[in-house]
Amino acid sequence: MDISSASPSIASLVEENQRLKRAVEELSILNDLARAIGASNDSQDIMQSIIHKSLRAVHAEQGVITLLDQDSSHSMKTLVRSMVSSTEHPRYHFHQNLLGWMELNKKPLVINDPRSDDRFRGILWDEGIWNIMSVPLMVKASLLGILSVFNKKDKAQFNNDDQRLLAIMASQSAQIVENARLYEQEKSLFRVQEEMRLASSIQLDLLPKSAPVIGGYEIAARTIPAKSVGGDFFDFIQLPNGRLGISLGDVSGKGMPAALLMAHIQANVRSQAKMHTTPQNSIAGMNELVCQSISEGKFATLFYGILDPIQNCITYCNAGQDFPLLFSGSACEALKCGGIPVGMFSPFAYEEAVVELKTGDILLIYSDGIAEAWNTADEPFGEEKIKTVIVKHREKSANAIIDHLIKDVENHAATMPQADDMTIVVVKKL
Repeated sequence: MDISSASPSIASLVEENQRLKRAVEELSILNDLARAIGASNDSQDIMQSIIHKSLRAVHAEQGVITLLDQDSSHSMKTLVRSMVSSTEHPRYHFHQNLLGWMELNKKPLVINDPRSDDRFRGILWDEGIWNIMSVPLMVKASLLGILSVFNKKDKAQFNNDDQRLLAIMASQSAQIVENARLYEQEKSLFRVQEEMRLASSIQLDLLPKSAPVIGGYEIAARTIPAKSVGGDFFDFIQLPNGRLGISLGDVSGKGMPAALLMAHIQANVRSQAKMHTTPQNSIAGMNELVCQSISEGKFATLFYGILDPIQNCITYCNAGQDFPLLFSGSACEALKCGGIPVGMFSPFAYEEAVVELKTGDILLIYSDGIAEAWNTADEPFGEEKIKTVIVKHREKSANAIIDHLIKDVENHAATMPQADDMTIVVVKKL
């Protein structure tokens, strides 16, 4: 029936019938969309469903959802793009200018004649695009992303009904997309935490379970990572003729990368200790290996000494580690002989020295997390406080000395978080 030639009442009824029919169709579309996106927690599946339903709802050829990276310093950085096409046309590019417009305006946008639209002068549109409709995906007044469709079929134009329907679909979908994204982030975080837990367990397994027992000596060691995994390590290596290799290292960096580098260097320390009879040569061999096997800018400070309980001495080489302290009588000697951290450049001529150990002497080897523990007044714990603790408790066992040192460091730091790994080895001559 031609509505223009019908009586006003009939024309009004026909128009109302068409409006109701359109409303029923829209409700059906929205109901189908709700069922489709409510059945999954996968953000890609949800976005694909939204685009498919949108294309059918407004009779468009191609659609895309662009999510914005909320954590990026550049708010317009694309985090996820999901695209669906109902034709064999190539995928069209969603221009950055449209993203910028949507970020500023946060409202639906219809462009039925892109090349003559004054709002987007200078944009080189893809040849196959004749119109575009975009609507914001809003969550609590924040722009999560944009739902866009290209090219209404049969070269028709997008109208107000299309815009209204697509906006409703976007409004209905935005929170579900955000929930799926957050769910996936939570799963990813859980996986990372589990991997870190396993890495921490493996790292602890690489360290000695207990200190060696050597007649005439008391030895103790402790490490406290700043994170779940750390870059510090210590090790005890049994050598011929009753000698004991003692190493303490601190690799550059924090967290998982440092832990991986730590494991690599610890293994190499053991291999070099078995190959060479002197700390000097062991450290030189370590330096060459590390320079060859790790990327530029990565290095490790490393102390390696060989304790001879028969001669009552320790031969050592200190490659950039905080100077170990030898407390003998009323004197305190810093063990400085050695050279640069391993991994800086090779070859390097390292040096070694021998120190005698007498009854009552204490050798303290420690990483920089001890001396560089800061308090709220921006003061480091420092070497002088370390010396004070050792002198005060020198009559106690090696384990007790470590306990007191860690306690004093923690009291000094108070509420300040631990910024670096803390590792301590104490050798006490009985």
